[in-house]
Amino acid sequence: MRKVFARTKNVMDFTAAMSRLHSRQEGIPGMALVYGEPGLGKTRTIMWWIGQNDGVFIRTKKLMTGRWLLEEIVAELGQSPVNRISDLFRQCRDMLLDKPRTIFVDEIDYLAHDSRVIETLRDIHDDTNSPIVFIGMGEASRKMQKYKHLYDRFSTVLEFTPLTKEDVAGIIEQMCEVKVTEEAAAFIHKDANRFRKLILWMYRMESHAKTNSKKEIDLNDVQTILKKVEKREKS
Repeated sequence: MRKVFARTKNVMDFTAAMSRLHSRQEGIPGMALVYGEPGLGKTRTIMWWIGQNDGVFIRTKKLMTGRWLLEEIVAELGQSPVNRISDLFRQCRDMLLDKPRTIFVDEIDYLAHDSRVIETLRDIHDDTNSPIVFIGMGEASRKMQKYKHLYDRFSTVLEFTPLTKEDVAGIIEQMCEVKVTEEAAAFIHKDANRFRKLILWMYRMESHAKTNSKKEIDLNDVQTILKKVEKREKS
């Protein structure tokens, strides 16, 4: 499989959202919410964006407290966290004022129940004006709406949606090392409209092509592959 970053509708929408976030006029809040079901490529897209821009990625934990979160942010910004929580907040604030960076907070659903942690993130944004992007699962938007004064600061709320037929065909063309017919790609879309599952399909097709000395995968091939997968799952 080719190691390239495939552009999809979700990727293009995310890139546009980040451009708006960073070119916003004075007075426009710099917070955003990106959410969607697992396997749609949210984290992969964000890590790709961070690789080209100056961002910080924080993966939250179920037991994370406000102190723990601040320690993670400070460490990712490049300093050793101080001890007192008030000094820790000032340390985080001063670093972002000195060098503004976009902070991505993944698995925000874990923190949705803890207003103190959520409000800490809002305070960081308000004090530094640094963009903060929440990343969550399918219910994240609904969960965040209970914090109205926070939700109002989301200048962008972007939902990652299942891959379109065009997305699937484009990803296969860019990443798969064996040629796949249009009919075969359309068939795969019916079974795999999430990036994670599509990756498995491409591995299977490449393996099938190598085993059978094929230079192109057609509809009959993908139907054969699917039958083998279904047979293994039943056994």
